Amino acid sequence: MPVTGGPYGQSQPNCFDRIKMGFMMGFAVGMAAGALFGTFSCLRIGMRGRELMGGVGKTMMQSGGTFGTFMAIGMGIRC
Repeated sequence: MPVTGGPYGQSQPNCFDRIKMGFMMGFAVGMAAGALFGTFSCLRIGMRGRELMGGVGKTMMQSGGTFGTFMAIGMGIRC
């Protein structure tokens, strides 16, 4: 029996799209967490100005990439 689409003729996303969506969601959540924790830790050690922005940006990218990778792996396992 052929697989039918969802309601209104929509089809389900394939596995690669799900993994990509999981990475993007995890990256967004990781960036938000990195902004909070990165700002706090950089201010605590006395960074100001351009140094502060660079430190917070680095922390946001690292935490976003890490959490995004784990979310992508989780979505891949569910496929």
